[in-house]
Amino acid sequence: MVLDLNQSETDVPGEQAPERATGTPYPAPLRPYLIAAAVLCALYFLYAYLRYSHFQSPSWDLGIFEQEVRAYAGFDAPVVDIKGPGYLILGDHFSPLVALLVPLYWIWPSAVALIFAQAALFAASAVIVGRTAQQILGGRTGLCVTVAYGLSWGLQEAVKADFHEIALAVPLLALVCRALLMERWRAAVLWSLPLVLVKEDLGVTVAVAGGLLALYGRRLQGFMLAAFGVSAFALTVLVLIPAASSAGSYDYWKKIEENGGQEVPLLDSVLGVFDSSVKLEMLVFLVGITAFMALRSPLILLVLPTLGWRLLSQDSNHWGMVWHYSAILMPVVFLAMADGIRRSRGSKRPWLVSYANVAVPVATAIAVALTQHLPLRDLLRPETYRADARTHAAEEALEAIPVGARVETDITLMAHLTGDRTVYWVGGAPGTAPDVIAINLDFGWSRPIDDPVKYAGQLHPEARYRITREAGSFVVMERTAPAPENS
Repeated sequence: MVLDLNQSETDVPGEQAPERATGTPYPAPLRPYLIAAAVLCALYFLYAYLRYSHFQSPSWDLGIFEQEVRAYAGFDAPVVDIKGPGYLILGDHFSPLVALLVPLYWIWPSAVALIFAQAALFAASAVIVGRTAQQILGGRTGLCVTVAYGLSWGLQEAVKADFHEIALAVPLLALVCRALLMERWRAAVLWSLPLVLVKEDLGVTVAVAGGLLALYGRRLQGFMLAAFGVSAFALTVLVLIPAASSAGSYDYWKKIEENGGQEVPLLDSVLGVFDSSVKLEMLVFLVGITAFMALRSPLILLVLPTLGWRLLSQDSNHWGMVWHYSAILMPVVFLAMADGIRRSRGSKRPWLVSYANVAVPVATAIAVALTQHLPLRDLLRPETYRADARTHAAEEALEAIPVGARVETDITLMAHLTGDRTVYWVGGAPGTAPDVIAINLDFGWSRPIDDPVKYAGQLHPEARYRITREAGSFVVMERTAPAPENS
């Protein structure tokens, strides 16, 4: 990576970067960015809601986070039964900052509230990124950056993946990067601190932010912040998470140490960092969406902790451009792009100056062009808005499940049940004899389920079940025998 740490090039006075000479940023009226954010929020929410309403959730995560927020909203310990009966979610990932969503959940007790919260948080980050770009670059660059950022593949794929705790980190990282670029050192420290409560691995990112502060000359603040980040990471993964986990350990070490149950030496993990075209593609597109100008800024160092564990992981889900893992990298690379352009405008190399002057339109064009292959393109298709027979069948199945029941189910219905039922993952609650077992026969089982009642008996031999509703591929079964005393 080409990191230009030499400030002499960027301090050359010139008409294109007067803020470096005068110390004052370009004006950036807030109203246009709020309008752009409202549009982006509407697009994100519409897309995610349509997927939710059509029962297209890609994983169990939305249900998991609703159970967590629902517990906080009731002033209870964050028990997530989807992960296992009585499972304390802080023993999985350390994300207590999710509790900030409780006031919204009190008003709107539904998984849809979490989808909306994520859309709003992503849109808010677009305001921060766009306005910061305009304040340091001037002209009409800010709104172009807002569009490029708002359509970036990292955010679109995160919207497609339902809600995740990283939604809280995206605007925080945008504020950290903004503070560093605007030389607001105290703000950079203060916005960094809450990141350790979003997810445990972000403590290392906070440490890198401290390193950047030291690099920019704020050594004491930088070293203290770096020490805090490293300490927070060590505390959460070595003490807090194991203490809350029934296994007494941090399970995600296994993502690096094991592959298919086979132990992988750390050296092999390190040597295999770039052993997949999927990884390389992700890295190219990560900096490519910024017209490669992000590589001109030291801010790009903030992506290394997240990229590090993802590339070391043996789980191929972590490597590519799908899911939510790249969302937290988007504010970093786009504000690094803005910084890279600012630095390049003062370069003594004419070709670099010329390229810097067109980099924002190039990045915007890349974002718009890529969108035809990304989730939001579906909003232009009429079939996206139509409920098909599968959707109607799923709705019928939901109606057959009593409110307040204990339900064992698969991903298809899960997030629609967690708001007012106790929900377990199918096969993940042995000995509980739930009131209802509801399954989608087309879910994609490793072995087809030909006899649902027999399958229910295999899950819970201590109970008996009968079919009460069949709708399309959905089967709802209620328990007929009494539940065991320990259920």
